[in-house]
Amino acid sequence: MTDLNLYTGTSEPHSVTLPPAPPWRRFAGAAMAHPAEITEDPVAGAEFNADQPTVEAVNAALVLRRPLLLTGRPGSGKSSLIYSVARELRLGPVLRWHVTSRSTLQDALYRYDAIGRLHAHNLEGRTPKLTEYLRLGPLGTALLPSRRPRALLVDEIDKGDIDLPNDLLDVFERGEFHIPELTRLAADREEVRVDDSDDVVEIERGRVLCAEFPLVVLTSNGERDFPPAFLRRCIRHRMPDPEDQDLAAIVARHLGKSHADAAATLIADFAERAAKSKALATDQLLNAVHLVTGQFPVDSPERRRLVDLLFKQLTSDHP
Repeated sequence: MTDLNLYTGTSEPHSVTLPPAPPWRRFAGAAMAHPAEITEDPVAGAEFNADQPTVEAVNAALVLRRPLLLTGRPGSGKSSLIYSVARELRLGPVLRWHVTSRSTLQDALYRYDAIGRLHAHNLEGRTPKLTEYLRLGPLGTALLPSRRPRALLVDEIDKGDIDLPNDLLDVFERGEFHIPELTRLAADREEVRVDDSDDVVEIERGRVLCAEFPLVVLTSNGERDFPPAFLRRCIRHRMPDPEDQDLAAIVARHLGKSHADAAATLIADFAERAAKSKALATDQLLNAVHLVTGQFPVDSPERRRLVDLLFKQLTSDHP
Protein backbone atom coordinates (compact mmCIF):
# COMPACT_ATOMS: atom_id res chain seq x y z
CA MET A 1 0.00 0.00 0.00
CA THR A 2 1.36 3.44 -0.94
CA ASP A 3 2.30 5.73 1.96
CA LEU A 4 0.41 9.02 1.64
CA ASN A 5 1.77 10.46 4.89
CA LEU A 6 4.96 12.01 3.56
CA TYR A 7 4.13 15.68 4.08
CA THR A 8 2.24 16.44 7.29
CA GLY A 9 1.68 20.19 6.89
CA THR A 10 3.37 21.08 10.19
CA SER A 11 6.63 22.30 8.58
CA GLU A 12 8.61 20.26 11.13
CA PRO A 13 11.61 18.78 9.27
CA HIS A 14 11.91 15.02 9.09
CA SER A 15 13.51 12.50 6.78
CA VAL A 16 11.33 10.48 4.42
CA THR A 17 11.84 7.99 1.64
CA LEU A 18 9.55 8.45 -1.31
CA PRO A 19 7.74 5.32 -2.49
CA PRO A 20 8.68 4.08 -5.97
CA ALA A 21 7.26 6.17 -8.77
CA PRO A 22 4.43 4.76 -10.88
CA PRO A 23 5.81 2.83 -13.90
CA TRP A 24 4.78 5.63 -16.26
CA ARG A 25 6.67 8.25 -14.20
CA ARG A 26 10.05 6.57 -13.88
CA PHE A 27 13.13 8.14 -15.43
CA ALA A 28 16.56 6.75 -16.17
CA GLY A 29 18.87 9.58 -15.15
CA ALA A 30 22.01 8.49 -13.28
CA ALA A 31 21.83 10.17 -9.86
CA MET A 32 24.60 12.68 -9.21
CA ALA A 33 25.92 14.16 -5.98
CA HIS A 34 24.38 17.59 -6.56
CA PRO A 35 23.01 19.19 -4.48
CA ALA A 36 25.09 18.75 -1.35
CA GLU A 37 23.59 17.16 1.74
CA ILE A 38 21.48 19.54 3.82
CA THR A 39 23.24 20.44 7.06
CA GLU A 40 20.64 22.82 8.52
CA ASP A 41 16.94 23.33 8.06
CA PRO A 42 15.85 26.55 6.32
CA VAL A 43 13.82 29.20 8.10
CA ALA A 44 11.53 29.78 5.11
CA GLY A 45 8.33 27.79 5.50
CA ALA A 46 8.60 27.35 9.26
CA GLU A 47 5.46 29.38 9.99
CA PHE A 48 3.20 27.75 7.40
CA ASN A 49 0.53 25.25 8.46
CA ALA A 50 -1.46 23.42 5.80
CA ASP A 51 -5.00 22.08 6.12
CA GLN A 52 -5.75 18.42 5.43
CA PRO A 53 -6.97 18.77 1.81
CA THR A 54 -3.79 20.71 0.97
CA VAL A 55 -1.64 18.05 2.66
CA GLU A 56 -3.39 15.36 0.63
CA ALA A 57 -2.86 17.29 -2.62
CA VAL A 58 0.87 17.66 -1.90
CA ASN A 59 1.26 13.98 -1.07
CA ALA A 60 -0.63 12.97 -4.22
CA ALA A 61 1.75 15.10 -6.30
CA LEU A 62 4.78 13.61 -4.53
CA VAL A 63 3.67 10.00 -4.92
CA LEU A 64 2.47 10.35 -8.51
CA ARG A 65 5.41 12.58 -9.54
CA ARG A 66 3.03 15.13 -11.03
CA PRO A 67 3.10 18.95 -10.95
CA LEU A 68 0.79 20.57 -8.40
CA LEU A 69 -1.31 23.43 -9.82
CA LEU A 70 -2.56 25.77 -7.11
CA THR A 71 -5.27 28.39 -7.38
CA GLY A 72 -6.80 30.62 -4.73
CA ARG A 73 -7.20 34.22 -3.78
CA PRO A 74 -4.13 36.42 -3.16
CA GLY A 75 -2.53 35.73 0.19
CA SER A 76 -4.02 32.24 0.53
CA GLY A 77 -0.54 30.66 0.69
CA LYS A 78 -0.08 29.44 -2.89
CA SER A 79 3.56 30.51 -3.08
CA SER A 80 4.33 29.74 0.57
CA LEU A 81 3.27 26.10 0.46
CA ILE A 82 6.31 24.81 -1.41
CA TYR A 83 8.68 26.34 1.17
CA SER A 84 6.87 24.42 3.88
CA VAL A 85 7.15 21.17 1.90
CA ALA A 86 10.83 21.72 1.07
CA ARG A 87 11.62 22.48 4.71
CA GLU A 88 9.66 19.56 6.14
CA LEU A 89 10.94 16.94 3.67
CA ARG A 90 14.46 18.41 3.44
CA LEU A 91 14.36 18.90 -0.33
CA GLY A 92 16.91 21.72 -0.30
CA PRO A 93 16.55 25.38 -1.32
CA VAL A 94 13.47 26.10 -3.40
CA LEU A 95 14.14 26.93 -7.03
CA ARG A 96 11.90 29.71 -8.31
CA TRP A 97 10.73 30.77 -11.75
CA HIS A 98 8.54 33.87 -11.76
CA VAL A 99 6.64 33.85 -15.05
CA THR A 100 5.99 37.04 -17.01
CA SER A 101 4.48 37.76 -20.43
CA ARG A 102 7.99 37.52 -21.90
CA SER A 103 8.92 34.18 -20.30
CA THR A 104 9.80 31.24 -22.52
CA LEU A 105 10.48 27.59 -21.85
CA GLN A 106 14.15 28.08 -22.68
CA ASP A 107 14.40 30.74 -19.94
CA ALA A 108 13.40 28.07 -17.44
CA LEU A 109 15.70 25.38 -18.86
CA TYR A 110 18.92 27.27 -19.55
CA ARG A 111 20.31 30.66 -20.53
CA TYR A 112 23.09 31.17 -23.06
CA ASP A 113 24.62 34.65 -23.33
CA ALA A 114 25.88 34.51 -26.92
CA ILE A 115 26.22 38.31 -27.12
CA GLY A 116 28.31 38.44 -23.95
CA ARG A 117 30.56 35.73 -25.35
CA LEU A 118 30.98 37.67 -28.60
CA HIS A 119 31.87 40.85 -26.72
CA ALA A 120 34.46 38.96 -24.69
CA HIS A 121 35.94 37.61 -27.91
CA ASN A 122 36.19 41.11 -29.39
CA LEU A 123 37.70 42.62 -26.25
CA GLU A 124 40.09 39.84 -25.30
CA GLY A 125 41.04 38.53 -28.72
CA ARG A 126 40.17 34.98 -27.75
CA THR A 127 37.15 32.75 -28.02
CA PRO A 128 35.86 32.12 -24.49
CA LYS A 129 34.61 28.67 -23.63
CA LEU A 130 30.92 28.34 -24.42
CA THR A 131 30.05 27.01 -20.97
CA GLU A 132 31.38 30.20 -19.35
CA TYR A 133 28.29 31.91 -20.76
CA LEU A 134 25.76 29.15 -20.21
CA ARG A 135 23.82 28.49 -17.02
CA LEU A 136 20.95 26.16 -16.22
CA GLY A 137 17.63 27.83 -15.41
CA PRO A 138 15.40 26.90 -12.46
CA LEU A 139 13.53 24.14 -14.32
CA GLY A 140 16.74 22.86 -15.89
CA THR A 141 18.36 22.68 -12.45
CA ALA A 142 15.31 20.95 -10.97
CA LEU A 143 15.53 18.26 -13.67
CA LEU A 144 19.13 17.35 -12.87
CA PRO A 145 19.34 13.69 -11.80
CA SER A 146 19.72 14.49 -8.10
CA ARG A 147 19.66 11.91 -5.34
CA ARG A 148 16.43 13.45 -4.06
CA PRO A 149 13.84 15.52 -5.91
CA ARG A 150 14.30 19.29 -5.95
CA ALA A 151 11.47 21.73 -5.24
CA LEU A 152 10.54 24.19 -7.99
CA LEU A 153 8.03 27.03 -7.75
CA VAL A 154 6.60 28.22 -11.07
CA ASP A 155 4.90 31.41 -9.90
CA GLU A 156 1.93 32.96 -11.72
CA ILE A 157 1.96 30.71 -14.76
CA ASP A 158 -1.16 32.41 -16.10
CA LYS A 159 0.95 35.51 -16.73
CA GLY A 160 2.90 33.64 -19.44
CA ASP A 161 2.36 33.33 -23.16
CA ILE A 162 -0.69 31.34 -24.20
CA ASP A 163 1.55 28.55 -25.55
CA LEU A 164 3.68 28.19 -22.42
CA PRO A 165 1.60 25.42 -20.74
CA ASN A 166 1.77 23.32 -23.91
CA ASP A 167 5.51 23.97 -24.19
CA LEU A 168 5.94 22.60 -20.67
CA LEU A 169 4.01 19.40 -21.40
CA ASP A 170 6.81 17.58 -23.22
CA VAL A 171 9.39 18.39 -20.56
CA PHE A 172 7.04 17.35 -17.75
CA GLU A 173 6.20 14.08 -19.50
CA ARG A 174 9.70 13.08 -20.55
CA GLY A 175 11.60 14.49 -17.59
CA GLU A 176 14.41 15.61 -19.89
CA PHE A 177 15.62 18.28 -22.26
CA HIS A 178 18.54 18.95 -24.59
CA ILE A 179 20.89 21.91 -24.83
CA PRO A 180 21.67 22.22 -28.56
CA GLU A 181 24.70 24.44 -27.95
CA LEU A 182 26.32 21.62 -25.96
CA THR A 183 25.13 18.86 -28.27
CA ARG A 184 27.09 20.44 -31.13
CA LEU A 185 30.36 20.33 -29.17
CA ALA A 186 32.71 17.41 -29.71
CA ALA A 187 33.27 16.79 -25.97
CA ASP A 188 31.29 14.01 -24.27
CA ARG A 189 30.87 15.98 -21.03
CA GLU A 190 30.82 19.67 -20.21
CA GLU A 191 30.61 21.43 -16.86
CA VAL A 192 27.71 23.88 -16.53
CA ARG A 193 26.70 26.17 -13.67
CA VAL A 194 23.35 25.63 -11.97
CA ASP A 195 20.63 28.18 -11.30
CA ASP A 196 20.80 28.68 -7.55
CA SER A 197 24.56 28.84 -6.99
CA ASP A 198 27.91 28.85 -8.77
CA ASP A 199 28.20 25.08 -8.39
CA VAL A 200 28.90 23.20 -11.61
CA VAL A 201 27.55 19.88 -12.82
CA GLU A 202 28.58 17.65 -15.69
CA ILE A 203 26.19 17.46 -18.64
CA GLU A 204 26.68 14.51 -20.98
CA ARG A 205 26.28 15.32 -24.68
CA GLY A 206 23.97 18.21 -23.91
CA ARG A 207 21.23 16.03 -22.40
CA VAL A 208 19.66 16.43 -18.96
CA LEU A 209 17.51 13.51 -17.76
CA CYS A 210 16.09 13.44 -14.25
CA ALA A 211 16.27 10.50 -11.88
CA GLU A 212 13.32 11.63 -9.72
CA PHE A 213 10.75 14.06 -11.07
CA PRO A 214 10.99 17.26 -9.00
CA LEU A 215 8.24 18.64 -6.83
CA VAL A 216 6.85 21.29 -9.17
CA VAL A 217 4.30 23.72 -7.74
CA LEU A 218 2.61 26.04 -10.22
CA THR A 219 0.52 28.95 -8.97
CA SER A 220 -2.33 30.57 -10.86
CA ASN A 221 -4.53 33.54 -10.03
CA GLY A 222 -7.32 32.11 -12.14
CA GLU A 223 -6.93 34.74 -14.83
CA ARG A 224 -7.11 32.27 -17.73
CA ASP A 225 -8.04 28.74 -18.67
CA PHE A 226 -5.43 26.08 -19.39
CA PRO A 227 -5.53 23.37 -22.07
CA PRO A 228 -7.14 20.09 -20.96
CA ALA A 229 -3.96 18.19 -21.89
CA PHE A 230 -2.04 20.35 -19.42
CA LEU A 231 -4.65 20.11 -16.68
CA ARG A 232 -4.87 16.32 -16.79
CA ARG A 233 -1.13 16.08 -16.15
CA CYS A 234 -1.37 18.18 -13.00
CA ILE A 235 -2.76 17.63 -9.53
CA ARG A 236 -5.10 20.59 -9.11
CA HIS A 237 -5.97 22.17 -5.77
CA ARG A 238 -7.59 25.41 -4.65
CA MET A 239 -6.07 26.88 -1.51
CA PRO A 240 -8.80 27.54 1.07
CA ASP A 241 -9.85 31.04 2.05
CA PRO A 242 -8.65 31.56 5.64
CA GLU A 243 -11.38 31.91 8.28
CA ASP A 244 -11.26 34.03 11.44
CA GLN A 245 -9.34 31.46 13.48
CA ASP A 246 -6.93 30.85 10.60
CA LEU A 247 -6.27 34.58 10.28
CA ALA A 248 -5.67 34.86 14.01
CA ALA A 249 -3.19 31.97 13.81
CA ILE A 250 -1.39 33.65 10.89
CA VAL A 251 -1.09 36.91 12.82
CA ALA A 252 0.14 35.03 15.90
CA ARG A 253 2.81 33.18 13.92
CA HIS A 254 4.13 36.38 12.34
CA LEU A 255 3.62 39.00 15.05
CA GLY A 256 3.03 37.06 18.26
CA LYS A 257 -0.04 35.92 20.18
CA SER A 258 -0.34 39.22 22.05
CA HIS A 259 -0.76 41.07 18.74
CA ALA A 260 -3.33 38.54 17.58
CA ASP A 261 -5.35 38.88 20.79
CA ALA A 262 -5.22 42.67 20.63
CA ALA A 263 -6.26 42.65 16.96
CA ALA A 264 -9.36 40.44 17.33
CA THR A 265 -11.70 43.22 16.17
CA LEU A 266 -9.45 44.07 13.25
CA ILE A 267 -9.22 40.41 12.21
CA ALA A 268 -13.00 40.07 12.29
CA ASP A 269 -13.35 43.23 10.19
CA PHE A 270 -10.87 41.89 7.63
CA ALA A 271 -12.61 38.49 7.48
CA GLU A 272 -15.97 40.15 6.85
CA ARG A 273 -14.59 42.34 4.07
CA ALA A 274 -12.67 39.44 2.50
CA ALA A 275 -15.77 37.21 2.48
CA LYS A 276 -17.67 39.86 0.53
CA SER A 277 -15.04 40.89 -2.01
CA LYS A 278 -12.60 37.95 -2.40
CA ALA A 279 -10.12 40.69 -3.36
CA LEU A 280 -8.09 41.06 -0.19
CA ALA A 281 -4.81 39.38 0.77
CA THR A 282 -3.67 38.28 4.21
CA ASP A 283 -0.52 40.39 4.02
CA GLN A 284 -2.84 43.44 4.03
CA LEU A 285 -4.12 42.24 7.40
CA LEU A 286 -0.57 41.82 8.74
CA ASN A 287 0.28 45.35 7.61
CA ALA A 288 -2.77 46.75 9.35
CA VAL A 289 -2.19 44.85 12.59
CA HIS A 290 1.43 45.98 12.70
CA LEU A 291 0.56 49.61 11.97
CA VAL A 292 -2.53 50.34 14.06
CA THR A 293 -2.71 47.83 16.93
CA GLY A 294 -1.85 49.58 20.15
CA GLN A 295 -1.32 52.88 18.37
CA PHE A 296 -4.89 54.19 18.05
CA PRO A 297 -8.15 53.65 19.97
CA VAL A 298 -10.45 51.16 18.24
CA ASP A 299 -13.07 53.78 17.34
CA SER A 300 -10.70 56.62 16.46
CA PRO A 301 -11.06 58.32 13.06
CA GLU A 302 -7.30 57.92 12.41
CA ARG A 303 -7.51 54.17 12.86
CA ARG A 304 -10.57 53.85 10.61
CA ARG A 305 -8.86 55.85 7.86
CA LEU A 306 -5.68 53.75 8.05
CA VAL A 307 -7.64 50.49 8.05
CA ASP A 308 -9.64 51.60 5.02
CA LEU A 309 -6.38 52.57 3.32
CA LEU A 310 -4.73 49.21 3.98
CA PHE A 311 -7.84 47.10 3.29
CA LYS A 312 -8.44 48.42 -0.20
CA GLN A 313 -9.54 45.73 -2.64
CA LEU A 314 -6.92 44.39 -5.02
CA THR A 315 -8.58 45.88 -8.06
CA SER A 316 -7.73 48.86 -10.22
CA ASP A 317 -9.15 52.19 -9.18
CA HIS A 318 -11.44 53.80 -11.74
CA PRO A 319 -12.32 57.46 -11.87
